[in-house]
Amino acid sequence: MGGADWDVAVVGGGIVGLGLARAVLARQPGLKLVVLEKEPAVAAHQTGHNSGVVHTGVYYRPGSMKARLCVTGARRMIAYCRERNLPIAMPGKVIVARNEAESAGLREIERRGRENGVEGLRRLDRAALAELEPHVAGVEALHVPTAAIVDYAAVARSYAAEIAAVGGEVRTGTAVRGFAPDGPAVVVETTAGTVRARQVANCAGLYADRIAALASGHWPAEVRVLPFRGEYYVLAPRAAGWLRGLVYPVPDPRFPFLGVHFTPRVGGGVEAGPNAVLAWRREGYRRWDADLAELGAMLGYGGFWAMAARYWRKGLGEQWRSLSRGAFVRALQGLLPELRPEEALPGGSGVRAQLVLRNGKLMDDFCVRRDGRFLHVLNVPSPAATASLAIGDELAARLAEFPTA
Repeated sequence: MGGADWDVAVVGGGIVGLGLARAVLARQPGLKLVVLEKEPAVAAHQTGHNSGVVHTGVYYRPGSMKARLCVTGARRMIAYCRERNLPIAMPGKVIVARNEAESAGLREIERRGRENGVEGLRRLDRAALAELEPHVAGVEALHVPTAAIVDYAAVARSYAAEIAAVGGEVRTGTAVRGFAPDGPAVVVETTAGTVRARQVANCAGLYADRIAALASGHWPAEVRVLPFRGEYYVLAPRAAGWLRGLVYPVPDPRFPFLGVHFTPRVGGGVEAGPNAVLAWRREGYRRWDADLAELGAMLGYGGFWAMAARYWRKGLGEQWRSLSRGAFVRALQGLLPELRPEEALPGGSGVRAQLVLRNGKLMDDFCVRRDGRFLHVLNVPSPAATASLAIGDELAARLAEFPTA
């Protein structure tokens, strides 16, 4: 092993890090691999705070890494959950044009979906939409029958069990604090001692850019992870009973967010949301959560101000929906007009790691960079959970390319 205790150390025990670790061990049996997770359990952040949707790949630019890995990853995720008796349902989805102005966007989504190889797409006119989802308002829709829902935290725990079963190790409560070169190895300094590894895969999600900065001594050029909180409501039983599947609006093509929508949960009930508001700390799940050091670093990044200048109007609208329950409900009523305000009950929230370029643009594809013995997975937002099996294989192949000498 060239002086290293481990062949690969994976930083981050979310679904992407665990998917990578699982794929590495499947590709190279007997490899010594350790996953380092700072929380007491895996799947503590993005993996355990999302809507559980298995995305199909209709939205993503054809030819992009997102599109390619989502379509294949979705099929594999559905098969994986069925094979292992993990919670799964396939209620399908409608993407709804609420007015004629949104119809052009719906046609573009259909074009992308067909080009990406999404199966079973069917355009619905107003009457066909009413037959499928009688309480949903729209002038037309795209039916995506292969959309599914799962429990991604359960999937991540299954990955972790597979890793342990073939000799890998998942260490929780182990936060990475720094790195140092040591001949043919990297010394990973953690709160639970040091780890010496031949390669390090950075799958730290909300802290991926910080881990990259610790590894190189400087922030990754021209990019920074900014946290966006998504807040959910839960529908009261009467309103939840109106919906047969997932219901989405036509999203704004300028943003990598899909707009407030309705999502049945695999364990029961229906969530409504999320919005997308800037969080004041990387793990800021509550509205007023803040960390002064993290906030200062955010405000000191030029890309933050460029983003604010570029998208201030959209940002104000999202913030207003966060502060005003009435505004949030009115957005939901655009799809479900019969919804009464008292039938939207406060729910949970999640925080999404979004890579923002120095010019203020939001990176809309996955971003992976090799830097010597480090592989940095800098941007893997939705549909990363959907595509985690396919992402794992792709990243494992990149790790295998590293010279052994």
